[in-house]
Amino acid sequence: MFYVLLACFGCLSGITAVLFGFGGGFVVVPLLYRMLITSHGADDPVGQSAMHIAVTTSTCVMIVNALIATVKHHRAGNLIRHYVWPLGGFIGLGAVVGAVGAMWASSEVIRYGFIVYLGVTILDCLFRRGFLTQSDGAVPRRLGRAEVSAGGISIGAIATFLGVGGSVMTVPLLRRCGLNMSRATSMANPLSLPVAVAGTLTYMAMAGFTEFDLGPWFVGYIDLMAFAVLTLGALLGIRLATPWIGRIPDKVHARVYVGLLMLVLIGMCLR
Repeated sequence: MFYVLLACFGCLSGITAVLFGFGGGFVVVPLLYRMLITSHGADDPVGQSAMHIAVTTSTCVMIVNALIATVKHHRAGNLIRHYVWPLGGFIGLGAVVGAVGAMWASSEVIRYGFIVYLGVTILDCLFRRGFLTQSDGAVPRRLGRAEVSAGGISIGAIATFLGVGGSVMTVPLLRRCGLNMSRATSMANPLSLPVAVAGTLTYMAMAGFTEFDLGPWFVGYIDLMAFAVLTLGALLGIRLATPWIGRIPDKVHARVYVGLLMLVLIGMCLR
């Protein structure tokens, strides 16, 4: 039952990656965290490292989801180069910093950070103008230097620390640059790749400093079995979601995006 549920949520992560730019973290982290605690108990080494395992495994799944979704959106003509680079490079730099910080933080610190992060983002999307609605005929603006450099490093650090890919920051940022939801969520996938790759490599390198032996199916904090099942489910989800690229009305797309964030927040608060 454990792996059936993982496969179903893996499929959901594939759908959200294509349609909303969520590379897997917002779906995978809460689910895997809760399942590890339930199956192993809070006193087991796996249970004690549940949030670290969930975050690290999430970054691995994110590599697959973001890469495939990027290819799909590129073929659909939704990607705009100057919004992806050099912002993606600064995000990758920040991702290394965030991964190192996460290795030394407790599971509870990461969990509460996840909750606060979601709450602030939801409020920002609801009450700051420019996300839920946009003026017709608005001309998209380019990102400023500070948004690219300082903003990129901040996005990478926070996203990798929490294992969420950064889409929750890049989508609102690009949305307020004047892009519609289809374009903004499309760009979130290539911008999630630096977080996923840098985060995974850093987590694996830093795992040697931990004292826990989590078992034969772990590489550092990466749960290989969970990764395999989640990835297979995600491939199905990506296939199912691809025909809907660019077909969701903008206002509906924005509101569903915020609604999904609310559902994840509720799931992480319940314990």
